[in-house]
Formats: sequence, C-alpha cells, structure tokens
Amino acid sequence: MATTTGHIIKETFPVLEMTCASCAVSVATMLQSTPGVEEASVNYADQTARVAYNRDSVTPVALRNVIRSIGYDLVIDEHNREQVQEQAQLDHYRALKKRTIASLLLSAPVVVVGMFLMDMPYANWIMMALSTPVIFYFGRQFFINAWKQATHRKANMDTLVALSTGIAWIFSVFNTLFPGYWHARGLHAHVYFEAAAVVVAFISLGRLLEEKAKSNTSAALKKLMGLQPATAIVVASDGIHTKEVPLSEVQVGDIIVIKPGARIPVDGRVESGSSWVDESMITGEPVPALKETGAPVFAGTINQKGSFHSRAEKVGGDTVLAQIIRMVKEAQGSKAPVQQLVDRIAGIFVPVVIGISLLTFAVWMLAGGENAFTHGLLSAVTVLVIACPCALGLATPTAIMVGVGKGAENNILIRDAESLELAHKVNAIILDKTGTITEGKPVVTDSYFLPGDKDLNELQRILLTMEMQSEHPLAAAIVKELQQKGITPLAVGKLEKIESITGKGIQAVYNKTLYLAGNTTLMTDNGIRAEDAVLRMISKWEAVARTVISFAANGQLLGIIAIEDEIKPTSASAIRSLQNSGIAVYMLTGDNEHTAEAVARQVGVRHYKAGVLPSEKAAFVQELQRDGRVVAMVGDGINDSHALAQADVSIAMGKGSDIAMDVAKMTLITSDLNTIPKALRLSRKTVFTIRQNLFWAFIYNVIGIPLAAGVLFPVNGFLLNPMIAGAAMALSSVSVVSNSLRLKWSKI
Repeated sequence: MATTTGHIIKETFPVLEMTCASCAVSVATMLQSTPGVEEASVNYADQTARVAYNRDSVTPVALRNVIRSIGYDLVIDEHNREQVQEQAQLDHYRALKKRTIASLLLSAPVVVVGMFLMDMPYANWIMMALSTPVIFYFGRQFFINAWKQATHRKANMDTLVALSTGIAWIFSVFNTLFPGYWHARGLHAHVYFEAAAVVVAFISLGRLLEEKAKSNTSAALKKLMGLQPATAIVVASDGIHTKEVPLSEVQVGDIIVIKPGARIPVDGRVESGSSWVDESMITGEPVPALKETGAPVFAGTINQKGSFHSRAEKVGGDTVLAQIIRMVKEAQGSKAPVQQLVDRIAGIFVPVVIGISLLTFAVWMLAGGENAFTHGLLSAVTVLVIACPCALGLATPTAIMVGVGKGAENNILIRDAESLELAHKVNAIILDKTGTITEGKPVVTDSYFLPGDKDLNELQRILLTMEMQSEHPLAAAIVKELQQKGITPLAVGKLEKIESITGKGIQAVYNKTLYLAGNTTLMTDNGIRAEDAVLRMISKWEAVARTVISFAANGQLLGIIAIEDEIKPTSASAIRSLQNSGIAVYMLTGDNEHTAEAVARQVGVRHYKAGVLPSEKAAFVQELQRDGRVVAMVGDGINDSHALAQADVSIAMGKGSDIAMDVAKMTLITSDLNTIPKALRLSRKTVFTIRQNLFWAFIYNVIGIPLAAGVLFPVNGFLLNPMIAGAAMALSSVSVVSNSLRLKWSKI
C-alpha cells in the first residue's frame, strides 16, 4: 500500500531471502544510503521494508536492484504483492525443508562415526565425503549470502555460519590429508566434520521451525483477509441479468446481489429487499442487525436468511474492512521504541562476535598450552556458531505482531507499536461523555415553548432549519423530533448569518432577528435569563441526566427542549474495572454541571468537568501530563480530535467520526467500554512478553559466548562442542518466537 505526500511516496515492500535480524539491518542500511530515499525501516518478523522515497529520484526497480546486490530481493509488483510474497515464502519454506531433511540424514552418520567409530578404517574420509555436500551444497546459501555481504563490507548471521563451518571443514580436511603434520609434533590430528555438518543441519532446522512459527504470528491478519470474498454478483446494465466478477472489478454504483449466507463483498447501502446481517466483525455486537432499504452494509459481514440488493459505495481499499486490514498491517510492521535500541545492537553484533572469536583464538594461542591451536580453533569456531542476533531481532517484532493480531481479534485496532508499548503505563484516562459513556443516540424526551405572540409552527420551523445546519448529535435529535411532528424547514436562503458556536450552540438571523439555540452558557453570554418556573423545570430535567437546549430571540427565551442520551449498559462496569486497576478516570463534557453530575453518579466516575470546550479538553490533558500522569483519551467526535492528538495514548470509538479515528492510535470497533481495560491488559501482556524475550535473548548470548570461548576450561576442563552450540543457537530463536505465540492463547 502506498501513500503520497508531494513527490515523496511511502510504500511497503515485501523483502525476500532475509534469514536473520542482521539481514534486516543490512537491507535497511542499503535502502537508506540510496539517493532519493528519505527514510527506510525493515521488519524482520513480517519480512517487509517501509520506504519513503522521492519518485522523481528513484524507482522501485532501482530499489530492488540495490537490495539484490547484497543477496536479497524486493517484491515491487503493484497488483498482487502479498500473493507474490506468500508464494515466494512458501517456495522458500519447501526448499528449506528439503535441504534441512537432507542435511539431517547425511549428518546423522557423520555424528555416529565421529562420536563412536573414530578408529574404524577410513573414518575421516567417510565423514569428509558425507559432510562436504551438507556444508557446500545444502548449506550453500550461507556462503553465497556471506560473500554478497562481504562485497559490501557487511556481515550477518550467514557470515558467522559460513566462517565457522568453513574454517572447521578446512581444518578437518587438512588433518585428513596431512595427519603426519600433527603426529610429528606428538599431537592427534582431530577432525570436526561432524561439528561443521551438524551446525549447518541444526541451524537449517532452527530456521525451518522459525519460519513455521513466524507464519503463525500473522494468523490474525490472514483471518481478517479471509473475510474478503474473492468475487461479487453484479446486476448487469440491462437490470435483469447478473454476472459474477472478481472483487477488483466492482465499481462504485454497481448493484450487488447479496444471497442468503453470503459475505457482503463491498461497503454500500441496501437498494431493495431486507435481511438480518451479522456485523460482529465490524461492531463487536453479537446480535444481527436488520437491514432495510437505505441501511448501510459493510464488506466482510455475513448476510443471514434474507436476500437483498445493495448499491456499492466504497470498493477496494476504501472499504471499512480494507482499512482495518491496512491498519493492522501497518501496526504489525511498526517498531516499538525499544526495538530501535535492539536494531542498533543487532547492527554491530556480528562484527563484535567476529572480533571476540579472533580474540578467543589469540588468547588460546598465547596461554593455551600444548593443544593451544586445536583448542583455540575449536573455541573460535564455537563462538561464531553460538552467537545469535536472531533471537534479539525477533524478540520485539514477533510479540508486537501477535499483540496487534490479538487486539484485532478482540475489536481493538492498534495503529502503531508505540501505543501498544505505552498503554500499560497509563494511570489516568479521560472519557468523553456523549457517544463514549452514553450511547451517542440522543432522543428528545420533553419540550416546552413559552406562550407568546409568535406563531409556534414558525418558531419550530426556524429551530428545525437552524439545527439542520449543525453536526452535533443533540441537533440531530431535535431535527428528528420536529420532522416526526411534521414540521418542515424554511425555504433555502431564508436563514442568514448561520454560525456554529463551538461548545455552545448555533445562531442565525431570520427576518432581521437573531435567533439562538444552545446551552446555558450561550444564553448567559447573550444576557438571556429564564423565569423561576422555567428554571425549576430545567433543574428537574437535568437532575435525571437530561441535557437542556434553550431557544431564544431578541433577548427573550422562547422554549426549552430536554434531550436524553442513554448510558451504555457496560459503562459503569468498565469504569469500575479501570478504577480497580489503579487508574484515575475523568469524564469531560461540554454539557451542563447538573447533567454531568447525574451521569458521573450513575457510572461511578469520581472526577468530572462540565461545560468543557474542545480546546479545554486538550488543555486538561496537558495539565494531567504536567503532573506526571501518562494520559489516555477516549473520544468519538471531531471535538475530541485535539485532545486525542495531545494524549499519550489516544483511543477512538469505532462508531465515531473519521477524524477521531484518524488521529487516534487505537480504535475500538465496538461500542463496549469494557474493551478499554482489555486494551490496557493486552499492552501489559505484550510488554511483559517483549521483556521476557529480550531477557532470554541477552542472557543466552551473555552466558553462551564466554562458555564457547572456553572460560570454564581453566576451572574444570570444559569446552563447548560446536554441535551443541549450533543446536543452542537454533533453539534460542525458536524459543523467542514460541514465547511470543503464547500471547495468542492468553486471556485479556
């Protein structure tokens, strides 16, 4: 998927042939050093490169050629990029599986001979014959990739494997061909064919298991993509016949036939017919929704028993499902802040390990006694074999991928890894009232127009026309109520100087008279005060959590309207859960003090502020941040977007405005507030998994490398066998990925 800003294109390309975390660093470095590339990052876990480049200076073909020069490949096919990557990965997996099986079959007899039958005739020659194809044919990729890296003065995991197995093989061949060299010096001519062969076999096996495990980390994304039907049944231009076409050929405006039990292919509206549709994958609501003429339908949702026609409104990448898939993909490919440190470590890891290996050999030669050369060579090879940047490189991205996927399965869309890493630190959460704590579907419950000389019908027509100009949900409730009473709006152009007053209401001029509709603040600002009887009525309505809208003109109150927005049944339990977790919950609303107090009391919110303007919401977020709080903001409207952008963690309700969802780092595709504690628990578990992974990856190398160098030899004569080192290295990567996969089965 590509996004364009001026001449700069941001695009994600699948990368092929990467085998370790250092490979990802090499690819990123080559891309970043290419003229015309503004920014590049590579994710080893999902095998993709995200590149921002100037389309006037560099092309995808040029980027691919740069990457091919160091032994990797870039998929630049625009139409079926994912399918090409998937097929290439499948081919790679199959080839790796064949090489691994062959390596294991040939290595097994080498191990038996090397361990138990060393004195048999021609033992060394048999081992050389069996190990050579393992190392140089089935393990040829290690040497090919290492050479390509070396030509660019780079090194990766393949460099370590090629150096260690190559040196061990050359040393063993020399000892097989010229055993007399050592015998003349009173030493035995040791060979390490079995170590070299088994290292190749074990590392191949480790990579095979790693590939298998990594494919499972994107299972949630594959499940989402599986919700998209491949074809759609479209009504032909004659309006009678139908034809089945690929999904990519569906155009906006096409009439789609939706049969019983079928998945809806694109977003649209019901043109004719009716049915119940299971929208749980979009809304999280388990009960099917009734769809009649004019009702919206979404791609990926499942039609129940009825049949209907829908008119396509959003196709391809514009559908809600496609946007969800895109958001999950981008989040899985994004990097948590801790990953940047790990990337820097992985980038210098291989050269440092080669340095440690050379130092190990030098120390053995200086202080190793009569077998110094043999022990030194063996230890240097073992250091190269046991060192593993892969476990480090996989520690964070695999946990992030599984965490983001787990979120998607639980109606939590996470935009980037940073928010997932930060959410567990949240200790203050701000909730908007309308549409977040409440249903966001306000209805008029009472209205009272004061007696006067003005015609009531005309007043209601003026009020209807004014409120039709507002986007506020309370205005929509008044419009719906008046239209149901049969009130019609004024003719177009009759209202003049219509102005929406942020956080207060709306005003307009009609027949040279200024009319106002809004909250108490708007009335007070204009010097309008209600009589005591009306004030008592307002207080009575507000005491039961109803919002009162006043209507006035010429400094006189004309009427009041009470609007009720039902509190969501899950709001109180969600707020209680957050507070029990030690998180301070605040409710901010533009509503009046009495209504805010009534809602806060009903849901158990201890801290609330009423009459808050949109800019004041953002200021309140800043105030909490200055007090050292990590703040999460939850909202659903355009008026929340500033505060969402200011917050450390921003959460949008999925049924809210597009702007709120664009700004937010997390989106809840359900209206259930209980999803918020789930999102915070998911963050906590993901971060804990990352820390576990990093601990084991670091501790493995901290313990393994000194052991391989022979640090225990002066104490108890222990030297680590390269075969065991190879197995341990392979196991470290597999264990990290497997630990991340545990997130899939955990309960949030």
